Amino acid sequence: MMKRQSPQLIAIAGAMVLAMAGLMGLPSEASAKTHDVKMTALETEIVIEGTGTKYKAWTFNGQMPGPAVRVTEGDTVNFTLENPKTNVYPHAMDFHAAEIDFLKNYRAINPGETISFTFVAKKPGVFFYHCGAAPMIQHVARGMFGAIIVDPKNPKVWPKADREFLLVQSELWKNPDDVEAMFARKFDYVVFNGGIFKYHPFFIGAEALEAKPNERVRIYFVNAGPNEFSSLHPIGEIWDNVYESGNPANKLTGVQTYVVGPGSAATFDLVSESPGVYPIVTHSLTGALRGAIAALTITPVAKDAPLMPLTPWKP
Repeated sequence: MMKRQSPQLIAIAGAMVLAMAGLMGLPSEASAKTHDVKMTALETEIVIEGTGTKYKAWTFNGQMPGPAVRVTEGDTVNFTLENPKTNVYPHAMDFHAAEIDFLKNYRAINPGETISFTFVAKKPGVFFYHCGAAPMIQHVARGMFGAIIVDPKNPKVWPKADREFLLVQSELWKNPDDVEAMFARKFDYVVFNGGIFKYHPFFIGAEALEAKPNERVRIYFVNAGPNEFSSLHPIGEIWDNVYESGNPANKLTGVQTYVVGPGSAATFDLVSESPGVYPIVTHSLTGALRGAIAALTITPVAKDAPLMPLTPWKP
């Protein structure tokens, strides 16, 4: 018969395993963090064009896309959504990075209500988040979407980026109440980060993305839809690496164009040696020519920029 180990010995053994994991640089649960993320559903007007044109949007925190959420693989997210009494419609939140009960956590709440839930970001990548209240197609089309980046717990699983941007593609309708047109795919614009030609410097109030020669530019890309596929291509360049869903394990090399469906995402790495302008477009040209063009200017004097430049847009 095997001799039963005492609780003291088991505790000591466990402590030694954790200590060795720390010495070897292995991740442990103790290294994970907890993030309190709070958002407010706001039915408000936002700027969608450099001329100052406004749009009657439904948003998270008054911007389209909503705020970027960033955590590390293994972290816990305590999320709270408030739907103020001043709103008219129910709203909800669906995190594609979460693995939790849909009926309990993603239900719609009425004006004056609040909902909270918790999840662990178990898988690295870039993920879509969006409102799931009915009709969901309208809530997404009017701006209730965004991205959560889950960085890998081991940063050495992919090359270090010198510069990072987050682009969220979506369709836009001039009439935000025309749900029939949304179902019929009769959109008026396709945009990056909620703005028509926001990163095309030929347009008023717009600015190009910038990077220096030989910098590794990492673009976290989410397609909010609600309907159209994106076919992301860097004109004059080739993606050095593409990571499906932003997961370092899903690595492709030397990709000219990569398709990202509605509700999906990918991470794109690009290293440009030569100064110049390299437009990033959806090669679904009806989308590109209606607003989804982001010029990437490679210049030795590139300025620092936030993850989502010009968001919210205040031309």
